[in-house]
Amino acid sequence: MNEVIRAAADLQAVCTAQGWRFCFIGGLAVQRWGEPRETIDVDATLLTGLVGEDDYIQTLLRAYDPRIEDAAEFARTRRVLLLRAKSGVGLDIALGSLPFEELVVDRSSLFVFPLDAPLRTCSAEDLLVLKAFAAREKDWVDVEGVIIRQAGGIDWSYVRAQLQPLVELKQEPEILEELERRRAKLEH
Repeated sequence: MNEVIRAAADLQAVCTAQGWRFCFIGGLAVQRWGEPRETIDVDATLLTGLVGEDDYIQTLLRAYDPRIEDAAEFARTRRVLLLRAKSGVGLDIALGSLPFEELVVDRSSLFVFPLDAPLRTCSAEDLLVLKAFAAREKDWVDVEGVIIRQAGGIDWSYVRAQLQPLVELKQEPEILEELERRRAKLEH
């Protein structure tokens, strides 16, 4: 885990030096808000907008090795830049442009991780939205961990308001039903 935290701190230093708006999501945010679990990579949202992302991509490719061939083209089409820190830790950087992604970054805050590393992570509510939207089994496990650990401290109206249009876009309204089912099961 220490290598992941170091890789995240290094990525944060690069983003901060560039004046970029970003935050960590995924496993690092789960460490803060949910049931801690091992994570092997760093997931981040970097606000790039829909034009001009090449400047971001090229700057990051100068700082890190790509994990796949033609990582820049993959990032342009799939909106995720796949990099590797010098330690070998994977860096998955989502190129954010949606209003929700901007909210996620705006609502993010610093949290001091081990090694005295303050890292900017998304809020518990935004983590719930991201994890529920992904809707993989491991994401639902993370959702349950956040619900348990943050019992009574979650703004559910915000979560529903942000998740509703995303699940409509994905055409999977059952995601909201599943989130409510798990919430009802875990909140007493």
